[in-house]
Amino acid sequence: MASFRATRTVVIGIPEGLHARPAELLARTAAKFQSQVELINGSLRADAKSILHLLSLGAPQGTELVVEAVGDDAEQAADAIEQLVASGFTNTNTDTVQTERASSK
Repeated sequence: MASFRATRTVVIGIPEGLHARPAELLARTAAKFQSQVELINGSLRADAKSILHLLSLGAPQGTELVVEAVGDDAEQAADAIEQLVASGFTNTNTDTVQTERASSK
């Protein structure tokens, strides 16, 4: 089985930078894919499926990150993360988030 590699460059545009809420949305998006997905900030690499790893990138507004996905659905994973960042982390299904929170109470 062949593995594919996809890379995208994204810029964190939200004033607060990559803080807990956007990191959670990004990790949730990355987890939808089988591919290994990492974000790269200079010499730092973070597993995009881990909120704590993402926070360790220390990415304030204006930070340029490289999204690197490796696997059979790498293109789709990289595209989804690129779209999420470009949307200012608003391109999400909030109904799902609210339903999940309500059911955990």
